[in-house]
Amino acid sequence: MRIAVVGLAAACFAFAGAAQANEKLFQASGCHACHTVDKKLLGPGLKDIAAKYRGKKDAEAELAKKVKEGSKGVWGDIQMTPNAHVKDEDIKTLVKWILSLK
Repeated sequence: MRIAVVGLAAACFAFAGAAQANEKLFQASGCHACHTVDKKLLGPGLKDIAAKYRGKKDAEAELAKKVKEGSKGVWGDIQMTPNAHVKDEDIKTLVKWILSLK
């Protein structure tokens, strides 16, 4: 029992550390200028994005492309500018994190 509790605690700390790292990447990449986690700013909240794409087979690839190249019309008339300055690996990490939000 004690081993299970210690293992669960370690997993929780690891998850919390990953979430903090993803939040820092979100900030460092400039995403926070238009998005928040919980609500609409200029663009939709990340949780709304996750809900819209949850269960969609090609969600990761589709969102990664939108982040990299920009998009318009998905959430209204405001254009999402391209983020070519963000490394592909970082975009994949951010997209996976966004899709995990509930």
